[in-house]
Amino acid sequence: MKVVVAAHCGFCTGVRRAVETAMRVEPVNTYVLGELIHNEDVTGRIRARGIPTAEDLAEVPDGATLLIRSHGVGREVYRICRERGIRVVDCTCGFVRNAQRIVSEQTAAGKTVVIAGQREHPEVAGLVGWSSGEVYVIGSEKEDLSFLRGKNVALLSQTTFSEQRFSKIAENLRKVCPKTVEIFKTICYTTVSRQKDVARLARESDAILVIGGLNSSNTNKLAEIASQFCGQVYRLKNADDFEYEKVKFCKRVGIVAGASTPDWQTSEVLKKMAENNAEVQVETQVSEETVKTPVAEETAAAQAEAAPVETQEAPAAEAAETVSEQEAQPAPEQKEAASAQAAPAEEKSAMDAIIAEMDKGSHYKKNQLLTVKVVSATDEGIYVSGSGKADILIDKSELDCDNYSRDAYADKIGENIDVMVVETKPAVKLSEKQVRKLKEEEALLKDIEEGKEFSVVCTGFNKGGLTAELGTYAVFVPAREIRSGYVKELDKMVGKKLRLRMLEIRRERRKEIIASQRVILEEEKKAREAAKAEREQAFFDSINVGDIVEGKVERVTSFGAFVSVNGFDCLAHISDLSWTGVKEVTDVLEIGKRYQFKVLKVDRENKKVSIGYKQLQPRPWDTAAERYAEGDIVHGKVVRIASFGAFVELEKGIDGLVHVSQITHEWLEDPTSALKIGQEIDAKILAFNPEEHKITLSIKALQPKPWDTNREERDRDREDAGERRPRQRNKGNRRTASDYADEAEYREWSEGGYGGASIADLLGNDDK
Repeated sequence: MKVVVAAHCGFCTGVRRAVETAMRVEPVNTYVLGELIHNEDVTGRIRARGIPTAEDLAEVPDGATLLIRSHGVGREVYRICRERGIRVVDCTCGFVRNAQRIVSEQTAAGKTVVIAGQREHPEVAGLVGWSSGEVYVIGSEKEDLSFLRGKNVALLSQTTFSEQRFSKIAENLRKVCPKTVEIFKTICYTTVSRQKDVARLARESDAILVIGGLNSSNTNKLAEIASQFCGQVYRLKNADDFEYEKVKFCKRVGIVAGASTPDWQTSEVLKKMAENNAEVQVETQVSEETVKTPVAEETAAAQAEAAPVETQEAPAAEAAETVSEQEAQPAPEQKEAASAQAAPAEEKSAMDAIIAEMDKGSHYKKNQLLTVKVVSATDEGIYVSGSGKADILIDKSELDCDNYSRDAYADKIGENIDVMVVETKPAVKLSEKQVRKLKEEEALLKDIEEGKEFSVVCTGFNKGGLTAELGTYAVFVPAREIRSGYVKELDKMVGKKLRLRMLEIRRERRKEIIASQRVILEEEKKAREAAKAEREQAFFDSINVGDIVEGKVERVTSFGAFVSVNGFDCLAHISDLSWTGVKEVTDVLEIGKRYQFKVLKVDRENKKVSIGYKQLQPRPWDTAAERYAEGDIVHGKVVRIASFGAFVELEKGIDGLVHVSQITHEWLEDPTSALKIGQEIDAKILAFNPEEHKITLSIKALQPKPWDTNREERDRDREDAGERRPRQRNKGNRRTASDYADEAEYREWSEGGYGGASIADLLGNDDK
């Protein structure tokens, strides 16, 4: 596969100068008005320096430093900055300044200005801001221009506008105003050259890759032009958007980058292509412009003339508040810069450096260790020299000291120090502090290689596993090494701490540690299981049936409570919690509290222990004598009725029997005719035998005797003389006093083989 890089690719001179200014200016209390250029990666690096982006001038505090981006701003911005004491570092492109001057002069002369460009683009908004009269923005050659008929018109364009569209708009305007229109060609010559190069490259290529910020106007125009001549045009924000599969069958691929695209973004795309295809051949397109064209000479002259713009409120009139980018950083004189812009054949191709770097490697490489000499010390840091290159500033934040002192490092001038290259683009950045961290890292790696555990935070993932970083080393944890079992959702591991042990370390091509968390987790699991087995063995060696133990209630279920006894779970079944029975475990035991239990069963083979709580509590009958005695009046509830009487529950676990003969003074054939289950009654204890768990009750003993209410009948019976005659029922089956004679005295009853029996006796329960 042959890859051809467009002749004009990457930063133009104006954009490069603006970016270099932003990367060197003192960041403290410095702001950029809008995005410096339309490239997210570049603006992100500027923000990382501590220079925020202000979308509105109101966001910039008084007395701050303000970078004016290459797109330029309107006249009003300079006036407000002057009034508020804001120091301006003006990075406006020279071609844009020239267009601003034209707008200012032409509207001051009474002409109607027409700007060909995008209405929302910041450059166009800035151009409109230099108008003192009538101005219109035309975005397409299809717009109706008849409203301009009869007006004295001056036409110019956004510096990155399509040359083809501008020519068509100019042609349409000449038809409307054939004698009153003046046309200014304000399109940047590099824009014209780029558009021509792209058109030619697209005709010759199977696919075109257009690299640059997705909101970059000039880059999007390049993609639009390429699409007219090539069927496969792919728009890439950076190398992350590149998919080799889309171009792998192409024989010739063209690379195009907008004026706001840094060289390193194009380089990363090329390197990614080379990683996928080792036989990729890269070459730079030869531009058709081998000599300076009239257009280039004209625009270069305009560039030189446009600095500063001479208007009533031009930046030149505000020199006390405005600093040019040349003053903000070391740079050639303005005339030399204009001359350099005027000669595209002499301007070094951005990709010359990229291709040379791919073939030979750059002078500085990231993470490279250098020994450099201290040449000077400033308040910002120290300047060092190495390998005969230009002096490099090491920021004081990157020096290996707690509190930087200019005087302290002034004593080290001429001495050598060890530093590390931490950045190479857009400028080389060195760090002394990173060398110390590297030494600490190597000490840590020694421990890691000996099997010591280390920790990292997961920063990403791929199909194979998780990724992280440990200093300058990349860390990779294969999916099978995360933990035992399959990990389905790797994305949910991002941001989590990983405890790792090294499996392999690679230092040859890429510094990488292959590590495992699974081995640590499995070792800990085995250790826990071994410790648990040891504790269990000790527990079962020391426990026996009948032992009294103390335990803490950990959790409850419907069938019982799990109690921790010396760290081992024992089961207290619900039937062993109370002699009287309970419905809920929590009626007796409370979670988290400690109680005494009796060991009921030990199953060493299955590792189970049954314990009881009620076995250590007194049975209701054991203390019944403290609460009941013969002759006591008690209250209870009928719980069961038999043919010979009713069972009455006095309390949980204690019940008594009311024989049918003791229910009422009336003769009863069936107890259910007088009592119902659940009915509450009062009764008198006739007999109490706690040893046999028997209480005999009488309801009728608390009722008035019928003969007490019929004294006359009882007296007649007593007047009977001689031997006693059999008593007979009176009329109406009424019983006389003599009918009750045999029942007046208590006699123990016995029927059905039961005498004074309890419910437990009848059911055959055997209390423990």
